[in-house]
Order: sequence, then structure tokens, then C-alpha cells
Amino acid sequence: MKTPRISLFIIAKNEEAKIAKCILSTRGLVSEVIVVNSLSKDKTSLVCRELGAQVYDRAFDGFTSQKNYALSKVTGDWALNLDADETLSPELKEEIAQAVKNPAFAGYDIPFCNYFLGKKMRFSGLNKETHLRLVKTKSAKYVGGLVHEGLDVKGKIGRLKNAINHYSYDTIETYFRKFNRYTSLAAEQMYKNGKRFSLIKVAFTLPFEFFKRYILKLGIFDGVRGLFWAAFSTFYVLVKNAKLWQLQEQKEK
Repeated sequence: MKTPRISLFIIAKNEEAKIAKCILSTRGLVSEVIVVNSLSKDKTSLVCRELGAQVYDRAFDGFTSQKNYALSKVTGDWALNLDADETLSPELKEEIAQAVKNPAFAGYDIPFCNYFLGKKMRFSGLNKETHLRLVKTKSAKYVGGLVHEGLDVKGKIGRLKNAINHYSYDTIETYFRKFNRYTSLAAEQMYKNGKRFSLIKVAFTLPFEFFKRYILKLGIFDGVRGLFWAAFSTFYVLVKNAKLWQLQEQKEK
């Protein structure tokens, strides 16, 4: 039986500091690396090309569109999607190599091991996170909006045991650099979906959001990082709704 070919694809912008570690972690598993570069201003493209990746420069127009474009460039039987700040462990590489040989499945959910400000998050709702990241190339496409994209797969979905390591935000500065972009996209998507700002709804949502993440999802046991994660996540809800309100004001004028 022919061994299935696996392709890695990544969408990236200004990720020269992390993307090499991501690509190198897949060595020996993938037969090609596809990087869609969202017009980075740093050396992302150069780093990727030096590691043998095929780099396509494309202006960012939403996560769904960008990832579908990347998927269209994949030639392998299976497609593995990673972000630039994610890596595979040797154990996960071996598990993936075996999983793609099973003809019963068209895709696999993979658990995540999340790191925040340099330390693994054991609670805060991050310890049970999984994402569909490994799919048969010809059976999948991305659906969704500007921010919350997801894979639509024709076939049965399995689940792997070993986790993708996600080094999301090494510093608070890194968090808030991405924060502004994501909240703007989220507000735009909300407006397109017909949602409108509600002062009462936001006022009641914010305290519950913090309580949910810090108490119900046990963020309190992640120490100071758990407190920051709950607070920043609550602030995210406030800011995306504030931007929705601002967008309404601009449109209705």
C-alpha cells in the first residue's frame, strides 16, 4: 500500500521569530510546506524559503479565504494546518504518520497544549481545547467568516491523543498587538451577520465572562496567568462590542 503524502500549510504575517520552529517540528513527516504570507514586513518569506517552503504572497482578506487559498495549493493526500506559533512533538508526528494510513477517517481532531506568557495553562478552559487540523485534502474546505473559520469535511472524523503545542503569547505586548486586529475583524463579522450593539447585553455579559473563565473554567488554579487570561478575554468581549458600536455609528451616518 502506498504511503499517503502529507502537506503542511500555514498562513502567516510577520512571524519570522517563530515560523522556523513550526516548520522544523514537522520534518520527516510532511512532503511539502505551503506558506501563504500576508504581505509580511519582516523576514517571514525569507525564513520559509530557506527551509524549503513554497511561499505565496497574498493580501489578507479573512481567515476563511486565506486558508482556502492555502489549501488549494496543497498537493499531498492529507493536509496538516498549523499556525506559526504551533509545533508538533515527536509523539504526535508518529501518531499522525500512523493515522493517515487508516482509510476509515477523512480527518482528525487534535488536542492542544496551550502556553501563555511562557507557561503551560492547565485550566482556564484551555486544557480541553481541540481543533480539526488534519484532513484528507480533497474532502475538505473552510467555511465561516473573517475570524471564526472552520473545516467542513466529507467523511468520518477521528481524534488523536497527542497534542499540538501552542505558544500563543510570549509577552503581553504580543497579545495586544494581535488583539487589535482580531477585535476589528470580529466586530466587522458581527455587523455583517446582522448583530447590533446592545448596552444592556454587554453590561450583563462582561461580569459573567470573567466569572466563567476564572471560576467555572478554573482559571484561578493557573495563578496570575489565569487571572490575566480571564481579564484579557473579558476585555476582548468589551472591545469587539465597542468596535461594533463604532461601526454602527459610522454606517448609519
